[in-house]
Amino acid sequence: MSRRLRSEVPEGSPRWATRRAQWRALGLTDDDLVKPKIAIVNSSSGLAPCFAHLDPVAAAVKRSVEAAGGVGFEIRTVAPTDFIMSAGRGGGHVLSSRDLLAADIEAVVEGAQLDGMVCLASCDKTTPGQLMAAARTDVPTLVLACGYQSCGRLDNGERVDIEEVFLRAGGLKFGGITVDGLCDLSERAITGPGVCTGMGTANSMHIVAEALGMTLPGTAPVRANGETMWRAVEASGEAIVRAVREDRRPRTVMTPGAFANAVMAVLAVSGSINCVKHLQAVARESGAGIDVYRLFERYADTIRPLAAVRPNGEDGIEEFEDAGGALAVLKQLGEALEGDAVTVTGDTMADRVARAVVTDERVIHPLSDPRGDHPTVVVVRGSLAPDTAIVKLSVTEERPATFEGTARVFDDAPSAIAAIEGGGVRPGDVLVLRGLGPVGTPGMGMASQTVFALNGAGLTERVAVVTDGQLSGLVNKGIVVGEVQPEGVLPGPLGVVEDGDPISIDLAARRVDLLVDERELERRHAERPPHQVPGDSSGWLSVYARSVEPLHRGATLRGNDLPPSDRSTNAARAHRA
Repeated sequence: MSRRLRSEVPEGSPRWATRRAQWRALGLTDDDLVKPKIAIVNSSSGLAPCFAHLDPVAAAVKRSVEAAGGVGFEIRTVAPTDFIMSAGRGGGHVLSSRDLLAADIEAVVEGAQLDGMVCLASCDKTTPGQLMAAARTDVPTLVLACGYQSCGRLDNGERVDIEEVFLRAGGLKFGGITVDGLCDLSERAITGPGVCTGMGTANSMHIVAEALGMTLPGTAPVRANGETMWRAVEASGEAIVRAVREDRRPRTVMTPGAFANAVMAVLAVSGSINCVKHLQAVARESGAGIDVYRLFERYADTIRPLAAVRPNGEDGIEEFEDAGGALAVLKQLGEALEGDAVTVTGDTMADRVARAVVTDERVIHPLSDPRGDHPTVVVVRGSLAPDTAIVKLSVTEERPATFEGTARVFDDAPSAIAAIEGGGVRPGDVLVLRGLGPVGTPGMGMASQTVFALNGAGLTERVAVVTDGQLSGLVNKGIVVGEVQPEGVLPGPLGVVEDGDPISIDLAARRVDLLVDERELERRHAERPPHQVPGDSSGWLSVYARSVEPLHRGATLRGNDLPPSDRSTNAARAHRA
């Protein structure tokens, strides 16, 4: 091989001598020192079943890399898991850990000057964090989806999974389920390792990775520890060593056409709304200048849901995989697909879909005959969300296209839930929940428990929700406008909404508006004290709050000249002008 690997350092130099000493102590030979050195990125953790099977996968990938003529080094990262790590600090450690994970990878791969990496993708934030690191370092990268968990059934044969547990827990206070019933659900919901079974953020982001061309073909979604997963593990070494030797880098794969394919894939599978900000974050790291939010707005006019996997419909994720999975969805996009996009293996997306087979068109419909007649990930704007906000709709569930009501404002989720349980939220209200954005929490808080409390109280269709918080990638009920930007603690309209203000939501027009006189809003803005971003703490969340960009820029961390508050002030002023 004529091209020198970046992991090679001048022979005889102090760095060469010390690296040789370190690696010889690990059993490497002098021949190994000139082979491609591959990071095997493992977010293994004992906290959750999402990661429970990754250590044997990492060991098998290492063997595969060695068989292909490379040297594998397993490296560990933070292992974010929403259901467990959302308990502390209002859930702020969940989204923020995505960026911590990307930094974990960068520190090792860049510091050691490794030549490539295989990323073991599992729970919600691991895949976007890995893709962000790939785009940032531009080191040849293969994303390996490590699969979804199996779930159980009730005595009546009804399927039960973690999504059902999450949703039904909201009805406990209102008699919709008993503690014993909830325990029964939770004991049966998970029967094996892997990520959540529904079309939530984890499976959606695995599909995104395939649509971007960053995986082996036909490997998302997959059963954890299933035959397809293990075949991909065995093939991963040859694929990544070849990508290194051919210098096939993420920025040559994750092109504008690849991002278009990923956006269309999310719309086609009715994927998690979290994919929007994650894709924007990856785009920001790639330096491609892509506005993912605008792509979702563009393709919402033409791409309809082709699949309806739980909780969007009745199909299970296993049926979706067996019908052909992500690659079958991309094939069904037909001429809309950006076929020229190159993948990590060197073939084009057109080459891949030409070999793909849709084994069941009842599960994955063609674009000409979609499962639903409306987009399910809807970017909205308006006077209450001058930057962006997002609404997630089900494929099959009928919801009102408009809602007008009066604001009932809360600055934290516990207060909102207490008001719902106490009868303080009534039909016709628009529940405004703010202070949950990336700066306000900080790290972004979860608003889904409030939404599920409304569902448990029987108010789903009679109360709308507007929030700057993060919503479940799995289930949302009723009209819920989430991730409103600018967020509530920063200058902007959400921060000055008051009880009784009229709010209008029009999903057909993709608008959410605060119907308050402009002069009154100017008065409120002038009287409102500025939010103080913590500046004297070395804790991770304070560091995050001081450097995080807005969601419509992916909530990535940037050392910009203007602090977040000043950037939002400028945006709010521009909107009012």
